[in-house]
Amino acid sequence: MGSSEEPNKTSLLHDSSSSPTHPLLSKSFPSPPISEPQLESSEPDQTQFLQISYNYGPRPFKDLPFLILFLLFVLCTFGFGIFAVVNRNPNSSSVSSYSYDSSSTSCVKNSTSSLQLLPFSNYLELSSSSHILKDLIWTLVITLILSVPFCWLLLLLLKNYTKQVVYASLPFFVVMPIFFDVYWFVACTVSSSCSEVFPLVYRILLLVFVFLFIGVIVWIIVANWHRIELTVKIIGIASHSLSRNLGLFVVLPCLTFSLVVYYAPIVVFLVFARLNGKIVAKESGGEYYCVWKQDSWVPAYYTLAILTMLWSTTAMVELQVYVISGTISQWYFAKDDDSTPKRSIRSSLRNALGPSSGTVCLSGLLICAVRVVRAVVDSARQENLQGIVNIMLRCCVNALLTAVDFLNKFTINFAAITGETYCTSARMTYELLKRNLLSAVFVETVSTRILGGIVFVFSAIYAIVACAILKAVSNLRADAYFVAVLAWVLLILVLGFFVHVLDNVIDTVYVCYAIDRDRGEVCKQEVHEVYVSLPIRRNHRPSLANRTLGV
Repeated sequence: MGSSEEPNKTSLLHDSSSSPTHPLLSKSFPSPPISEPQLESSEPDQTQFLQISYNYGPRPFKDLPFLILFLLFVLCTFGFGIFAVVNRNPNSSSVSSYSYDSSSTSCVKNSTSSLQLLPFSNYLELSSSSHILKDLIWTLVITLILSVPFCWLLLLLLKNYTKQVVYASLPFFVVMPIFFDVYWFVACTVSSSCSEVFPLVYRILLLVFVFLFIGVIVWIIVANWHRIELTVKIIGIASHSLSRNLGLFVVLPCLTFSLVVYYAPIVVFLVFARLNGKIVAKESGGEYYCVWKQDSWVPAYYTLAILTMLWSTTAMVELQVYVISGTISQWYFAKDDDSTPKRSIRSSLRNALGPSSGTVCLSGLLICAVRVVRAVVDSARQENLQGIVNIMLRCCVNALLTAVDFLNKFTINFAAITGETYCTSARMTYELLKRNLLSAVFVETVSTRILGGIVFVFSAIYAIVACAILKAVSNLRADAYFVAVLAWVLLILVLGFFVHVLDNVIDTVYVCYAIDRDRGEVCKQEVHEVYVSLPIRRNHRPSLANRTLGV
């Protein structure tokens, strides 16, 4: 929307000098210049965030250095990749046809090279597995096509019958693992080949381990039973919000597909970078033979390309979160409750790829750095490095990574609403939630677990039906289980993406509710009726300014 439609919402910060409390204080106490400077220095002015709302006006570019750095990484990756393709050595795959020539002290190509042919048994194996590959491809294609109406059906069920779906799925959280565990145990005991691979002791241990895991699931359900009713309402609100913005189901998969297209040339560059080098002679035990030696810059390019791909992945995830948050927040702050703002997705996408692209890149860089450092810490833990220094360093790194995760939780959601920089959004989000006694860490953890369980139940039922159909109409025999498992994994990935979108909708509505609460307004009455039941976080001590003004 243009700025002309909502001119009063372009102002994000309220001028503290215009607060009605200041004239009252100045008239009642004309000469106490002692406490006021101390309050301003110790605590930020609590009235400066009263006018936070969605910024419909033109937004300036923010965090530009990180956008420039990201573009530099991409340009270097593509530039050196093109050089790798042009400069490749066509003889890299024919090292065996070279031999050492003592007269020239170099490797020369033999005049005759033997053509290696596959044995006839290999062709038989390929022809016998062709029907398995064909059935697998058809099953995955059908699963991918059916996943679209499955997501639509799941959204409608969660919107209109949230309570029934949740309570009906809870028993299956326990029944499904028990069924798969017992079925596998019996099937492996009956099958002679499986019994040889897994002795009875191992089968019993696995059976007991799965039952212990099921016991943990039951304990989690029982421990959080009093919170399920609130979780049901939160999921219902998020499903309703998402159903009013169905265009996200078109834009978000397109963004994911564009990332795959963007990855394709980088993968090609990595393949051709391996072909950059030369065939050299190597001496071992007094004898010379020819080996392939890569150029010295190839490992550095692999590092650059992999880091660029990781950063691009996390930046795309944050870009999708930004688009979701911007779209949902426009719906939330719309004056007409029965209509959805026009071009809300387009404006959110324009802001994400334009003024806030540097913020998205910075958020993606932080997440990428956290993932890389955490992987390094985990690998160091597996190596069992001893010493008090290593333990202290590991604790400090884990504390730092936890702090970054805490900082990044609602930051991109707030940046999508206001268009502020990353650091400003992080500070303002924390202050906003702290002032309103709301958690700055999470909204409701049970909702994510329940949604994950519902996805598991839906995909498991589909896998069972697919396996039964494959056994009835094909000759796959035992391979039908393998094909059904792959279909189950594919459907879990698609439905998991749906849950990811729904989780981000929950976070966005949570931030919008906090803004409403901070301003003393009610933009969506149904949201306030649900989110007001969230537990109050009293670990944040009210500031001295609030207590003084409250008196």
